[in-house]
This record gives sequence, C-alpha cells and structure tokens, in this order.
Amino acid sequence: MRKRYVQVGIGGRSYLYSEAIVGPYSQYATLVGICDTNPGRMELRNERLRNQTDSVRNFDIPMYLAQDFDRMLKEQEPDTVIVTSMDCTHHEYICRAMEAGCDVITEKPLTIDAEKCQSIIDTVRRTGRQLRVTFNYRYSPARSLVKQILQAGTIGKILSVDFFWNLNTSHGADYFRRWHRYKKNSGGLLVHKATHHFDLVNWWLSAIPEEVYCRGARVFYRPEQAERYGLSRRTERCLTCGDTDRCKFFLDLKAYPDLKRLYLDQEKYDFYYRDRCVFASDIDIEDTMNAVVSYNTGAILSYALNAFTPWEGYAISFNGTGGRLEHTCVESVYISGDGTEPGEMLKKGTSITVHPHFNQSYSVPIPEAKGGHGGGDQILLDDLFLPGRPVDPLKRAAGLGAGACSILVGVAANQSIKTGKSIRIRDLVSEIPDPEYPEMKD
Repeated sequence: MRKRYVQVGIGGRSYLYSEAIVGPYSQYATLVGICDTNPGRMELRNERLRNQTDSVRNFDIPMYLAQDFDRMLKEQEPDTVIVTSMDCTHHEYICRAMEAGCDVITEKPLTIDAEKCQSIIDTVRRTGRQLRVTFNYRYSPARSLVKQILQAGTIGKILSVDFFWNLNTSHGADYFRRWHRYKKNSGGLLVHKATHHFDLVNWWLSAIPEEVYCRGARVFYRPEQAERYGLSRRTERCLTCGDTDRCKFFLDLKAYPDLKRLYLDQEKYDFYYRDRCVFASDIDIEDTMNAVVSYNTGAILSYALNAFTPWEGYAISFNGTGGRLEHTCVESVYISGDGTEPGEMLKKGTSITVHPHFNQSYSVPIPEAKGGHGGGDQILLDDLFLPGRPVDPLKRAAGLGAGACSILVGVAANQSIKTGKSIRIRDLVSEIPDPEYPEMKD
C-alpha cells in the first residue's frame, strides 16, 4: 500500500519532494494534498505535475489554502505531512500535524527560536509521532566520506575544528532579497543557513554542542555600500529600480522562467516581492558572523560565515590526537529557484587531505557526485521514500534531537550577539532528546 503524503508550503524548495512522490517514487507514495497561502502557486504546481506525469488523465492534487490546513488533514487522512513553508511557521504545522496523528518530514531548519523548538519537543513527547529533518548535506558522498574517515579514528580523538563557509554575491545576496532578510521569518543566516553547517559538525564529531559565543553584523548589504557603488536611484525592488544598468545585484525575474512563473506571476495574490533591494535599510539579518562552540566531547569549533564573497563553498579542518584532516569544497553559483541544481559540488576545488602526525600526508579521492547539494538530494530522497532501506552505519537520517541541536547553536549565537555573553544551549530548552550519532573510534 502506498503511503499518503500532503505538503504545506509550495515555494521553490518544495519541488524536490512533490515531484519525487509523483514521479520516481509513485509506486510507494502518493501526494494527496497541497497547501499554501498563495492559490496561484498551487495551480502552477498542479500544472507542472501534470506535465511531469505525461498522462492524459485529469491529474489534480487537491489544493487547500493555509487556513484550511486542518481540514486538509481531516479530509485526506495522510500518513505523513511534508513541511516546506516559511521557517517561522514550521513549528505550527509540525505540531498540528502530529496532534492530528500524522508523522512529519520537515525541511531545515527545524524552527527559528527556542520557544518554538520547545513546543515541537513537547508535542513529539506527547503524541509519540515520528519527525524527520531533511539534512541533505549529510548524504553528499564527499561529506559522508569525511564522516567515515573521522569515525574510523584516522586522526584520533578530535580536539578542535576550524570551519568557514562562503556564500557568494549571487547565492548569498539572494537571502537579502527574500523573506529571509528578517529574523522574525528565518532566524537569520545563523539559523536558516548555518543549521546545515552546525548539523554537519555535530554529526561529523558525533557530539552535542553545549555553549556558544558569537559576534555578527550586517556590514556589506547596507545602504552605504550601495552609495559606494554609485546606486542613487534605488527603489524597493529590482523590477522598478532606476539603477538596473549599473547594479551587479540586479535580479531580473522576467529573465528566469521558473522564477517568473512561481513569484512574479503570483504577486497578484499575496504581494510577495521576490526581488527586493539587497541594500534596504530595514534588513535585520547579519551578513558576517563568527562563533565559538564547545562540545560535550571537549572539542571546540571556530566557525565563520560570510554572505558576500567572490566564490561559494567552504573549508574545514579537524585537529585530532593523531593528526589533521582538511576538507575543502567549491560549489556552483546559483540563485534559489532559477532552475539550476542548487549547491552542486565542483570537482575542481574540492579535496580531502589527511595529515597524520609524524607521517606523510595523503589525499583521499573524492567520490563522484551529481545533483543538488553535493549529490545529497537524490540519496536523501531514496532514504525518505524507498521502503525496506538497509541499516545505515553513518546514521544520516536526522530526527528531532539532531534538528534541535543544530538550530539551537544558531539560536544561542543570535542571543550571544544580542547580549555579548556566552549562551548555554541547555538553558534555552528542556528535555532535548539525544541525537542518534555513530560511535567514534579514538
């Protein structure tokens, strides 16, 4: 019998799941309802799914506006709800779905603050329902290989980690155009984006973060930077801006068919502008952040995130009792929803090198990986929708504990920026379930 799914939030990222269910996993799953604040986006989704099925039959997924979410659950009786809505609404849909007797698959981040996280923890405990958080980066072959090397004890017990992540002036700037630009919606980049990064470190170390100290600011995407560029005719959005011929950050929604159909053509329903000026004065998220995180294993993480760099990717180094592992990755340039693969790993510029103490350093071959997020998207989908999957020794499937630990590093970092103090994660919420991580060898 096929599992029944509904999906709430029909923006750009949501295509990954709905098209997978209707397409390659239709033997095992069926999409019985979609829900969104914007009726035009739901109509567009149905049109696209009809084209995907290549069928003459009348193919329409039942559509529900956001205020009818509970009615959708009652009428469609899903086994699982997929949450791909705005970050600040994740907790609401997760909890309502579980109270109705459904399991939940949610996009990252789990939620955006401690209060909402506590409500999810309490609901899972009360209802006993299952929760999956889709950390696709864990499934990327290169990142899985890093985990295998560390797990085997190749560099001994890990004592410290140095990690920086660059978002370039294409992808990074895009967060300052969209709803993500306000912390009330996204929690800022320390939650929305860095939840990926903190989860990777937590999982790579098989460790639980305990305390966070952070500094951050918006130093680049500011009106002053626009003035340095000589952009004096700016308006609220790119579509009406007088500096389109000079601004390197100009986004022409009409030039991207997918973005035009999904956002520009649907503005008449909700007046959501996908192309707001990245230099607007009311933006309140940081574009440069530096954090220090301590772990229950004794390891210390030094982390930096910048959203205005010339190239996209990261470098991380693990220092252990037996040596050092260095991993770098360069990713493709993209704008969310532009029709290209998001975060595709570029072979040139990606490497893993082991430096043992008192022995010769050596490079580790990078496995081939195609598709979004370093090749992780497809492997994640298999793990979500294929029945009878074998036991995964890397334990890449993430549940409530992992989802909470990743976002709470960012939540603590936000509080540290605000207060100037170190923040203990266990002071933010209670009864966080321990994540399921593989055992590490020293």
